[in-house]
Amino acid sequence: MSASAEQCFEVNHARHDRAHCLVPGLFRSLQKGERKREKLDITHSFGDVVVRFWGPEPLGAGDLRVLQGLVALAGPVGAILPPAPTSPVGQELRASLEPKWAAVEKRALAVRCSYRALAREIGYAPGDTKAIRDCLERLWAISVLIADQNGRRMGFRILSFYASDDGKGELTVALNPLIARAVLGDGQHVHIDMHEVRSLKSDAARLIHQRLCGWIDPGRSGKVDLDTLCSYAWPTQADNPNTLKTRRQAGKRALKELSDLGWRVAEYATGRFEIQRPKLPKTAR
Repeated sequence: MSASAEQCFEVNHARHDRAHCLVPGLFRSLQKGERKREKLDITHSFGDVVVRFWGPEPLGAGDLRVLQGLVALAGPVGAILPPAPTSPVGQELRASLEPKWAAVEKRALAVRCSYRALAREIGYAPGDTKAIRDCLERLWAISVLIADQNGRRMGFRILSFYASDDGKGELTVALNPLIARAVLGDGQHVHIDMHEVRSLKSDAARLIHQRLCGWIDPGRSGKVDLDTLCSYAWPTQADNPNTLKTRRQAGKRALKELSDLGWRVAEYATGRFEIQRPKLPKTAR
């Protein structure tokens, strides 16, 4: 297996797209059976740009981790996927990404790896192939529509993927133009520390961590109340007082996980926190 398919190192960070990190409710904590009952349809505005994500199932913390791992791998081993690929696999990936309107001419990014390598990057057990494939299929099913006030539009899937059937456990994934732009450094991006991703234990901590990374730059701080933090994991309002209490307890445990990783968390008033993110290590700058 080539080095591009089976990584012999752990990536230290991901350069992620802000929309995929900051759209409220795109990734959420899910109860058992919730995927069968709910669909995903979220629209959010970033200034003059409107982004809509929709699909047959909501996305959970596991889906978030798999996407983070692929974005991280795209940094060292990603290859530009042009509008007109020449290889059969590239053509299949591009077609399955379903680019529309202005996205037809935009570059995507292809990542070739193994299930085992991807599992290692995100802290999964090496044999969790089915769990990862299920996440890939859910992510592929999500469509993205972007429109601005001037009428320009782009559309595509979050990702597409091709898995080999030769028993080697290899796959190739195409990441959409928004993510490709962030990974390639063409504009703003969210820096996500993959050591932190691999160290977090709870779904709430993983979901809160990505949202905080989206609006607190490394070395900077921000103020937020506990209920807002909880909404990063549970975007729907809790009408039951016991549910609200349980969420708040989970939110505080998530903050403890972040504190254990070097984030400074100070409760300056009841239920209100100032959170300072660690500075970037030199290897990630």
